[in-house]
Amino acid sequence: MDRDTALALVRENVPQANLVKHMLAAEAVMRALARRFGEDEEAWGLAGLLHDLDYAETADRPDIHALRTAEMLAEYPVDPAIVHAILAHNNKAPRDTLMAKALWAVDPLTGFLVACALMAEGKKIANVTVDFALRRFKEKAFARGASRDQMKDCAELGITLEEFIEEGLRAMQGIAGDLGL
Repeated sequence: MDRDTALALVRENVPQANLVKHMLAAEAVMRALARRFGEDEEAWGLAGLLHDLDYAETADRPDIHALRTAEMLAEYPVDPAIVHAILAHNNKAPRDTLMAKALWAVDPLTGFLVACALMAEGKKIANVTVDFALRRFKEKAFARGASRDQMKDCAELGITLEEFIEEGLRAMQGIAGDLGL
């Protein structure tokens, strides 16, 4: 599957603008991590872009979230490693690949960094620093829905939390216009 087809699927199945932005952010961060690890940027990017494809349909059914995406993607030529990572991001498959581990940690990171941007001057992600994000990370009440434990699992990728936040921040700053930040 190419990115244009994937993006068309997202636009067709995900009516919530903020969720589309989350998926675009996850794509950007996954691509950045793939570059860092010498992995396939296209595949990792598609995993990030498509990981919540079924959310409009499964928001009230977390037990089938990701499973439905896998069913939807079965109609397309999608690398099984991408589908595996998507399933793993919702505990429907083991996180036994680097891509799956990355998507697991990236998923809450994007929302956390958006929350940081909304606190920054001008509500711009360009004004967020790694230090600012790390300070906010320690505040339990800040971006409460972004699982700190899940983000800390970046250690399974062999990188520190600081490096992980820096990669995510840089990637999201690179698509700030698409994110409205």
